[in-house]
Amino acid sequence: MMPLIINFVPTGMVPTKEMTPHVPISTTEIVEDVLRAADLGASIAHLHARLSDGKPTYKKDVFAEIISGVRAHNGDLILCVSTSGRIDGEFEKRSQVLELDGDCQPEMASLTLGSLNFARNASSNPPDMIRGLLQKMNERGIVPELEAFDLGMINFAHYLIKKELLRPPFYFNLLFGNLFSAQPNLPSVGSMIHALPEEATWALAGLGNCQLAINTTAIAHGGHVRVGLEDNIYFDEQRKTLSTNEMQLRRVLDIASAFGRSIATPSEAREIIGLSKTSTRVDSHP
Repeated sequence: MMPLIINFVPTGMVPTKEMTPHVPISTTEIVEDVLRAADLGASIAHLHARLSDGKPTYKKDVFAEIISGVRAHNGDLILCVSTSGRIDGEFEKRSQVLELDGDCQPEMASLTLGSLNFARNASSNPPDMIRGLLQKMNERGIVPELEAFDLGMINFAHYLIKKELLRPPFYFNLLFGNLFSAQPNLPSVGSMIHALPEEATWALAGLGNCQLAINTTAIAHGGHVRVGLEDNIYFDEQRKTLSTNEMQLRRVLDIASAFGRSIATPSEAREIIGLSKTSTRVDSHP
């Protein structure tokens, strides 16, 4: 099997210090956790930014501090920024991070392919918002990290491909375990993988208790993994042991070793995904 791409999600928008002392909140904490993850074998870091009070922020200057902090010590790691719709619904806010230039320009950016509910709030992603964010990514040469929580979102990806708005490379994170979307069972996993474009690279993420099972399923079947405290703050299904990011990463490494999977370097991950051929795209498409 091909080397395993580990997509590291250290922070997210939900975990707080009150929930777990282990979640990195400050710029320094996020940078340190990302660099530690890279040393362990992560090749992609999916970044969310927080203000000094711990609240999520869209502000590009905070993202720039994180990106510059990571790249000062590791210039090879693939950095992906969030354009999440869980807090801010305005295009100008959600797209601001895509305007970063030079050494702070991200290589990838998240693009959730539809609206959905979570247990306590919703992520609003109307079709025009998705198209607008995608167009701006295309204009900036930023590759979308395509997030799909159900088959309908994958169907919309096919529609965007047909309209020539979404172009290769196709990197999908398929997320399971949210109450309102695809559940962590083999029929759901299999149907979503089967529905992907032929050229797609896919990773699986398990939210909450199903994280370990879904990560193991991905590793066993030749896919890739998304892992970190954004998706689950506990180490065990009984929710008795709070996890650190390092604990989750080391567990993935152990599982990969058991299945004989080597760990992809950032350079290998770029080759697998196709980033090396497209990271300088600057053309826009109507």
